[in-house]
Amino acid sequence: MASTSRLGTLRTFYTALRIAARPGGPSLWDRVAALPRLVRATLRGEYTGTTLGRLALLAAAVGYVVSPVDLVPELVVPLLGLLDDAFVVSWLAAQVLTQTEDFLSWERERAGDPRGGAGDAPGARTVPGHVVG
Repeated sequence: MASTSRLGTLRTFYTALRIAARPGGPSLWDRVAALPRLVRATLRGEYTGTTLGRLALLAAAVGYVVSPVDLVPELVVPLLGLLDDAFVVSWLAAQVLTQTEDFLSWERERAGDPRGGAGDAPGARTVPGHVVG
């Protein structure tokens, strides 16, 4: 069962990396900058693409990775100690990539971009106006 879970995590991570690396997609900086907005919109109930439970899991994963306390310490079992950290980091990265992808699309749709922002330059906006001839 654990190997199935790890395989699923690796598959999700690979898919997220393919999405993140496509031309015209949001940059890493755009994704990192979107995280506080994603949390605020979720807490306010405006964005329903994720849950408070999912945000709590992401925060717990960050805490686990940066914490000196480990489920499997590297000093006791070096290889397993590194593998559990790698598993958590890969899950966290995949989740951040997919969650921010969905959130940024949602933001663009709310702003009235009918394409959902596909191919936009970061920070690009349409200015309403008219042509004078």
